[in-house]
Amino acid sequence: MNALTTAGDVARNHIAIIDIGSNSIRLVVYNGLARAPVAIFNEKAVCALGEGLESSGRLNPAGTGQALDSIGRLVRLAQAMGVGVLDVLATAAVREAEDGGAFVQAVERRCGVPVTILSGEEEARLAALGVLCGTPDADGIVADLGGGSLELVALAHGQFSGPFATLPLGVLRLLDATGGERDIAERLVDAHFTDIDWWELGCGKTLYVVGGVWRAVARLCIAQTGHPLHVLDNFTLAPDEAFRLIDLIARQSRKSLEKIPGLSKKRMPYLPLAALLLEKVLLNVDPARLVFSVYGLREGQFFKRLPPEMRWSDPLITSCAEMARTAGRFPQQGEDMQDWMAPLFAKETAHQKRLRLAACLLGDVFWNEHPDYRAEQAFLRVFRLPFMGLGHQDRAALALALYARHDGGDEFVDAAAARGLLGEEEQTRWYRVGLALRLGLYISAGVPDLLRATTVTVEDNWLVISVPADDPAFNPDLSDRRHDRQVAAAGFDGLEIRRV
Repeated sequence: MNALTTAGDVARNHIAIIDIGSNSIRLVVYNGLARAPVAIFNEKAVCALGEGLESSGRLNPAGTGQALDSIGRLVRLAQAMGVGVLDVLATAAVREAEDGGAFVQAVERRCGVPVTILSGEEEARLAALGVLCGTPDADGIVADLGGGSLELVALAHGQFSGPFATLPLGVLRLLDATGGERDIAERLVDAHFTDIDWWELGCGKTLYVVGGVWRAVARLCIAQTGHPLHVLDNFTLAPDEAFRLIDLIARQSRKSLEKIPGLSKKRMPYLPLAALLLEKVLLNVDPARLVFSVYGLREGQFFKRLPPEMRWSDPLITSCAEMARTAGRFPQQGEDMQDWMAPLFAKETAHQKRLRLAACLLGDVFWNEHPDYRAEQAFLRVFRLPFMGLGHQDRAALALALYARHDGGDEFVDAAAARGLLGEEEQTRWYRVGLALRLGLYISAGVPDLLRATTVTVEDNWLVISVPADDPAFNPDLSDRRHDRQVAAAGFDGLEIRRV
């Protein structure tokens, strides 16, 4: 078997999805069926198919030719990559336009691939499945804003609770219907929202918002607050803070907005309406928190293809275990390490235990980084990697644990900024996780059998590691003053190696 044959076999496992949206058309190619989808290719073309739909009832004539050319290119790219599956999905604009069916026929004739026109319910459910792909226990309401429609779906602890709505309130259509006038837009949004009688299903829970223009709003919020992490997924705001920031964004000039790094100029005309819609949804839902998600319809379509036994596994733990398998020296030691240090964390919550397992799985992944930069590299990789199902505070906790595991100092600016996302008690907790990782790996050299022969406890605020007295493997030199410094920083009075 040669290298080209092997590459072809790998490509046949790839899954490609073309999303024909009301504003943009996007191809994403995923690297096979895995619990956490990994996008290996992503290309977008802005064709504005839904522009003018509200007034004309037809697709934008200036955009259809461009759309046909763009879809032709994207289909050809997917075929050239040898993907095993290619799904082509059309959403609100194509579904509702008088000439949507004719457009789909033109695509199928030119490209030779079938196109699925999603119903409003299918589009809403796929958006919710995308959120569930990253957050399997999502509880609240998913709101997906596109160019042609706004989808709303209720979830109850990872399950569809029944209600959904698809409304003609996409930003292209809303701009077309109102000319951008806020008062007119408010009345139109309120009129559509009065038909929804299940807002209370999200009250006191989480509002998950999906869609490119709302991601642009998130980017603005991050810029306005000086938030230390520019990862849009799982960026979380309390409602009061969200309302304050939305009002602040509404008062920004276009010139000020253009200075925000990474903000697409093509989205700027829609930002005031997107902010208005977000404000109205927040007022109606009255959630405990607002969470921005980068996972939506395409990830939902991917999620549908996962086998049932894979679908509801934990995406974070799965990703960390895969990293340990491919990059760690002793990938099997993660769960053993979690059990070994458990006596230090007797009062932890299920959520804290999950994060601690993730830290243990990643504990040996960064061993081959340059020793002078190992702590910083481990911190930055964990803080910024595209993990699914990981909030920003959780990212900070996990990254700081790995930073401590590699004996990171106090002078690293990014680590100091991450500490600002956690309270003092949480900072100490995750420093202790890092210290336990460092000592456990040092005592056992990462060998599970050796680790299981030892125990760690806390006695009178001393950290006590008990080791077999007659085994020469357990004669470590702990005279290095770095150990004393770390033990003190973790809030312990000292470290004792007890031979039993």
